[in-house]
Amino acid sequence: MKNRLELQTYKDQELLDKYRETQDIEYFGVLYSRYIPLQYGLCLKYLKDEHKAQDAVMQLFENLLPKILNYKIDYFRSWLYTVSKNYCLQQLRREGIEINIDHAMENVQSEDVWDLLDENNDDKKYQMLEDCISRLPQPQKTSIEMFFFKDKSYMDICDATQYSLKSVKSYIQNGKRNLKLCLEKNLK
Repeated sequence: MKNRLELQTYKDQELLDKYRETQDIEYFGVLYSRYIPLQYGLCLKYLKDEHKAQDAVMQLFENLLPKILNYKIDYFRSWLYTVSKNYCLQQLRREGIEINIDHAMENVQSEDVWDLLDENNDDKKYQMLEDCISRLPQPQKTSIEMFFFKDKSYMDICDATQYSLKSVKSYIQNGKRNLKLCLEKNLK
């Protein structure tokens, strides 16, 4: 059995290559798990339902396992972002829900945030993300860190912080908006 901590040190492309070579689900699982919080946020913005967003993230994992062997993927992060967005749009179409793409893109997490997590980016950008997080008001900072970096659910955050569910949702939404503004300002 592979050491999961060791696998965490692999770059995206290395994990993808190992999965293609061995078809061992653990390689793809480690790679996919890196992007679950961002993917969930993207799906939540489009589908506007926590359960549907969670289902979408899991369904995408299952769909991609056999299919990923047939795709030439240069940048997994960008490819996954596009696949996830298209999946959500297909779900909305199946439900007969029309959306204005331009309007929806204003609400979706900026791809710049995904870019910061790209393995090819330097430590300066990671430092920028950490700096922006540190500038958030404490409730937003706590909620963002627990949700995105510790994979806690809204209810887990409520239990740990004693914040109400409505407050946690608000802190995460406002924290993401403030992070996006901070990152965009620093990226310019």
